This record gives sequence, structure tokens and C-alpha cells, in this order.
Amino acid sequence: MSVSFVQHRIQAEARARKLAQERIGSTEVRIVDIYKYFPFRLFGLSREALSDLAQIEFEAELRLCRANPEMLEQYLDMKRGGFRVGFISDTYWSTEQLAQLLRSCSPGLTWDFLYASCDHGSGKSEALFEAYLAEQGIDAASSFHVGDNHNADIKGARRHGIRPRYYPQASAALASKFQRETSIFELLWPDQPSRLDCGARTLRRAVTARSAGHSTAFNLGVTVLGPMMAAFDAFIEAQRAALAREGARVAIGFLGRDGLLPYRVWQANHGETGAYVEINRRVSLVGSADTLEPLSELLGRVVKIDAATFVDIVKVQPPAVMKFFAQYPDGIASGRELADALPDLMDQREIADIAAGVRTRLLAYLRAKIADFDGCTDLILVDLGYSASVQKSLRRIFDREGIRIRLHGAYLLTLDDAFDDIADDDTAEGLISDRIVTPHVKRTLIRNVALLEQLCCSDEGSARDYRGGEVLREGDQRPAAQLALANEVQSGTLAYASRARELAPHYALQPDADPVVAARWAAAVLGRLLMLPDDDELVLLGGIKHDVNLGTQALAPLLDAGFINDCIVARGLAAACTAPAPPMWLAGSFAALSPSHAYLYTLFGANRLPANVFGEAQCGTLQVGLFGPDGQASLEAVSVYHTGLGDLRLRIPLSRRMAVATIALPLAKLTRAGMLHGITVQYGESAAKAVESSNVKAIAEGRLIDAGLERSGRQFRATTEDGMLLIPVDGFEDDVAIYTVALTALDHDRILAVEDRDGNRAPSATLTWRSANSAQATIGN
Repeated sequence: MSVSFVQHRIQAEARARKLAQERIGSTEVRIVDIYKYFPFRLFGLSREALSDLAQIEFEAELRLCRANPEMLEQYLDMKRGGFRVGFISDTYWSTEQLAQLLRSCSPGLTWDFLYASCDHGSGKSEALFEAYLAEQGIDAASSFHVGDNHNADIKGARRHGIRPRYYPQASAALASKFQRETSIFELLWPDQPSRLDCGARTLRRAVTARSAGHSTAFNLGVTVLGPMMAAFDAFIEAQRAALAREGARVAIGFLGRDGLLPYRVWQANHGETGAYVEINRRVSLVGSADTLEPLSELLGRVVKIDAATFVDIVKVQPPAVMKFFAQYPDGIASGRELADALPDLMDQREIADIAAGVRTRLLAYLRAKIADFDGCTDLILVDLGYSASVQKSLRRIFDREGIRIRLHGAYLLTLDDAFDDIADDDTAEGLISDRIVTPHVKRTLIRNVALLEQLCCSDEGSARDYRGGEVLREGDQRPAAQLALANEVQSGTLAYASRARELAPHYALQPDADPVVAARWAAAVLGRLLMLPDDDELVLLGGIKHDVNLGTQALAPLLDAGFINDCIVARGLAAACTAPAPPMWLAGSFAALSPSHAYLYTLFGANRLPANVFGEAQCGTLQVGLFGPDGQASLEAVSVYHTGLGDLRLRIPLSRRMAVATIALPLAKLTRAGMLHGITVQYGESAAKAVESSNVKAIAEGRLIDAGLERSGRQFRATTEDGMLLIPVDGFEDDVAIYTVALTALDHDRILAVEDRDGNRAPSATLTWRSANSAQATIGN
């Protein structure tokens, strides 16, 4: 009802202003004029409630309005300087109400003049400045006006010879981010009022206004990561405070590498009360192992691994393991193969001895980094998330060494179904948990979180071991420019933390007062960055590479729009939304295609992309020619599908035994003009497995041959009724190849699928279109 109330209130104002323009030639109205067009009966009210609603809204305005401290100080400076100073406002509040509002924001405030547009029947863009100059008897050239609306304040003042100064409230870029965040918020929490955020966006506007002139990366930290990390910092502090109230002696450890930015924000807000500890899942897991099972589980998740990486993980070179790697090309095996073979390659006692050494060195490191480590009763481990693997390993290490310190995970994002095996006395909580967003949304965020990891990460390699209380690190393969970019973003994040801490009391704002609201908005801010990036962010962040850091030193790209386009061509939109990594930033790859693609992926992430709308449906068949290397041809009927976006998709299955060298596709039979989105091929041991394969290969446009077609880029036009596209077929080793063609017809309305009498899709439905001469044509078998 609150959402409906707000929308009806907005609509009532639009109607009131439109009718005022028609009657008196001005859109100026008072608040009571607005509520005349409000639907009272819908909300169980009579029209006698009009004045009550207007008064209640004014009381809400009194509670919500804040004075800008910078503007207030300038105002008072002018007063002290002997200037006559006052206010001119485009508003539906009367002069009396405007005066009450000003003094509510700044008690004792005085002025020499006060103009409310609704009392004068004219705004600043019309004749209000003229009335001010005439009534005050002031020469326009000696008058100075400060305002935040470029049209009303700046152009309006200049039109009357008044000198203006523009004071923007928020940049267009920030306003765009807010709109996208609101869209995310309302998508994830449709029953919650997106307008009420405890002042978080007001504070962001104020901080951003003081951060102009910096780099794009710095501004990303100020406007996006800063607010999100401030909410995370408040969440960590709440965890610490709750334990302290119970009498616990609490230590806080921020887990490297991507716990660095939360640690730097904590330092800025709380001083040296936390420690940055470089512990990763590999080191902690090996240290916690007393059998080969944990190591096998870790290795089983690795795609590829070589002997050098294995040695880095376990710190020894078992001869049997070295022989195992020697059997593989270039000494690289899959992690699954190594995990399966490991029980025959290493003795249980070997891993126990290795683990004992790692535990000793790791605990010495913790004692060196965390003040009074042995005196604390509770240790909070802070990380971006997700399944508390380091926390669980440390619990096993502490238990084996007789250390009774309780462990508490404080994470930005959590996979909450992974916490059932957390020790009874320990805890694990996420700012963005499954109590804040659904598991489906959470997994979509985590699928794209590699971008956030790189921005939060330190500029040093991962921990591989410890010596004398110091960490030993691996080399870092990331480019220097990428590390510099992340550091600039982090600098902006710290600037936000500092300025928000300074400005929040001036505005009487507490954006973290309601933990649930703060968590929702943190999720909306993060979701907007990951799912709906703007073009500036794609340019800034698109070149970042992610170091997988498990089994390989390779760098994986964040963005690959071409890969996503090929997946959409081959498998459809919904299947592309589940594409495996890389690319690491799947949502960004969709956004690189178009903002609409990004929003469709966002709908998928929110579980709002219905398969029967955005899937594909068979709508007909088409005869294609298959030519062998000797020139002999055969005709095969292939199915034609339409997609949720109105495109057409054809799948042409070939078996290796058919020995096809060329596919002749009669495009003119489908459309005389269109857009060719691409042609892809997938391989498999069966047609079903080939279609499901995520290994999609695009056929280069330059290899296609036109016969009765003209092509310019992706556009094509048939010059004859038999216009064809010849597609070369390369030899393949698998049993089946699936060639998929995706296109958009430009010369007819979309083709409809039909059903037979039993309600099933007809196997050879008729294709109909309206040709250029309006004749009807059909194609079927």
C-alpha cells in the first residue's frame, strides 16, 4: 500500500500541474491542490482527509529534510559580510511552510526575503526572479544566485541578468547508478520501500559532491565500494561489540588477500585494533589435514595442475607423484585425476608430517601478527566469503593443537548451506546472507564476484608458507597497471569512509542504524556493480584479469563478450546465463553486448527469466543442402526455432560418417533481408551432448560464401529467390557436430509457433511471412 500511495501521490501532482498549466498558464500548485486529485476512497479515506494528508506530508518533510552544512556556512558568511540574503524556491510549500521548514533544519536561521513559487503563481524558469527584483528594488547585476537546478536556477537567473553559481547535488553518473540500484532493490525486495534507506544515498550524494575532480577509478571507490564497505565495516563492528558485551576478549583477523580492503577501512575507522593475516584455503587445509581426504577434495576442484604447483601446496616432492605428472603431456594433469590417484601415490603418514610442520609455522605467524593471541577468547575472521573454508580448517588446526579460541566468521557474502558443519561454539555470519537475498541471487552474485575480489585484493602474491613468523608468498602474475587501478579504487573507498564519518553527524544520518536495511542496500549496490555496470565501468574494469590461484598461475579474463554472443547463438539466452568460467565476470560480458543483455541476465539472477518466454520454440522446418567433398549433395530437413527475443535459430546436426564438406543454407527461404548474429559449431559423442556443450566455436564471417546474397557486416540481403549461404565444414573427431545459425528477419513479422490438436508443438509447423509485395509465402515439408 505504501508503494501505491507514493505512486498515486506522484500522479496526483502531475495531474494538478497539467490542469494548472491549462487554466492559468503556469504549472505552479500548492500541496492542497495536489491532494485534490488523490484517490481517497482507495485508501479508505473521505475527501475531508485532504488537509490532514497535506499536513502529514509536511510533517514527514520536516523529519526528513537536512541542511547542507557547506551551503549553510556560505549563507552565514554572506550574512556576516553585510549582504542581504534570502531564499527563492520552486516549491508547493507555502511561504509560511517554507519558513518553518528552513528553521526546522537550522534553528534561529534568519533571512531578508523569502519567495515560494506557489504563492506567486510562477517559478524561477518563468517570472519569479522578475518578481523578486521588482519587489526588493535590487539591480540584477548586483544580485547573486546559488542553485542546484541548471534550467531553473542557472538559466533562469541569467535570463534576468542575475549572476548564478551552479551547485550540483549529484552528477548524472551517480544519479544513473542510483536508478539502477533502485531497480535492483525493487527486483529483489518488491515488498520493501526502496525510498527508505536510513539516509544512505543522501550521505553518498554529500560525500560525492566533495570528491569531484578525481580519476574514474577513485570515483568508483567513493561512489560504489565505499558505501558497501562502510556497511560491511559496521557489520563487523556489530559482531565484535556483541561478543565484547558477553565478556569475550576479542581479536579480529582480516584474511588476505582480498580481505585487505575491509582491513584498510577498519583501520581508518577503528585504528590498529585488527590484524591483516595472510591465510588462504590451500595453506590452512594442508595444515589441518590428518588424512589425504581434505587434500584430495581440494585437488578435485582444480581444473589443471602441474608438479610445481603441487609442491607449492604440499611442500614436498613425493617420487611417486612426480612420476604421475611425468606421464602427462607437458606434465599437466587434471586435478580430478590427481585426486583419484593420490591414495596410491602418498602415504597417510606423509601428509600427517607435512600438516604438523605447516601447523607449527602457521601458529607462529598468527602469534606474531595478532596481539595477545593466546590471551583472546574469540577470534573474528573477516573475509569476502563464501563457505568459511579457512575458518573450518583453522578450527581443526586449533583443536589438534589444544587451542580453545572460538572462531567467528564475518563475511560479506555467504553460502549459508555450507555452514552446517561449523563447530557448535563457533559462528559464521554474512552481511549478505540468505536471510537478505535468496540462494539463487546469492549464487549469481558469487558467480560474478571475481571483479570485487580483484578490487579488494592486495598487490602481492598469495601465501604459500611461513618462516619465523613471516609469510612467504608466491609470485604475482597480474599486470602492474591492474594493481595500480585496484589501489586507486581502494583509495577512493578509504576517502568515502573518512568523509562519511565526518559528514554523517552534520546531516544527522545513520545509514547503518537498521542492520537489515543496510544489508539490503549493500546487496543492491554490489548487485548493481556486478550485474548492471555502466559503460564507464566496463571501459575501466574490462581489462582486469583474474588469477585463479589454484593449480595454475594462469590469468583468466573477466570479460569476453564474444564468448557470450557465441553461447547465445549456439544454446540460447538462458543457457548462456549458466556458462562456466571463464569469463570470470559473466554479467559484465553480457553488459558488453548491450545494457539490455545485462538486464536480462539480472532477471535470470533474480530467478525472473521465465524459460517459456526466453527459451525457444520450434516453428517450422527448412530444407538445407549438404555437399560432400566430391560435390555430391543431399537435402535434409532441419528444425527452425524462434527465440524469446524474436530471432530465428536453426540447428544442423552432422555425423562424422556423413563426410559433409559444405552446408548450403537457403536464407532467402526464411527472409530476403536480415541480421546474421553468428554461426557456431559444437561437438560431442551424441547430438544431445553436442547441443549441451559449452565449448562453442564460432565460424569466422570471412569463411562464409555468398550465393545470391549481399552481406555488409552482419546485415544480408537476398538478391535472388534462391539466395544461399555456404558454410564450410571442418573435419572433426567426435561423432557429432551441431552447426547453429542465429539470425533476425527484417522483412516480416515474427513467426509464430503452432500446436497440434493434442496441445503439442507441431513437428513441422508452417512458417509464414509478409514479403515486400504483401504476398503470402509458406515453407514446410
